[in-house]
Amino acid sequence: MLKIEEMRPDEIYELLHKIGYGHLGFIDDGKPQVMSIHYYLHDTDIYWLTTEKMKHHELDANPEVCLQVEEVHSPSQWRSVLVSGRAECLSVEPDTDRAINFIKQRNPAFAPASNRTWIDSWGHGEAIAIYRIECEQMSGRMADGASNPRAQSLSN
Repeated sequence: MLKIEEMRPDEIYELLHKIGYGHLGFIDDGKPQVMSIHYYLHDTDIYWLTTEKMKHHELDANPEVCLQVEEVHSPSQWRSVLVSGRAECLSVEPDTDRAINFIKQRNPAFAPASNRTWIDSWGHGEAIAIYRIECEQMSGRMADGASNPRAQSLSN
């Protein structure tokens, strides 16, 4: 039988730090939407970049979001974390500069994001929006098996 356990806070942060991408749920024109994002965890803050066109106005109108992150090895070996909170678009330069520095440290390939402009395949420039999730609640569950660090330590 599959045993599902609650994750401890340290296990939740470890998974969030390890994975770096997930699915962001939000409300768009009164309807639930989900988009994939790459995020960057720094301490307890979660940051991500998007273009101002990409759901920017919807997130500003209704900042309640939910981030789901998972690691799946098999149907019986997985971990999943859910973070609920408010998305805040960073607009003050010291905040945006600090966030860009965190992002560049974690992923040097995103260094061009410091220009805060992205050019799409048609050559149109769009400004980058930097968001931070103000976490209100975090929870995690894991199924026993190889992805469960507690199960691994018991089998060694």
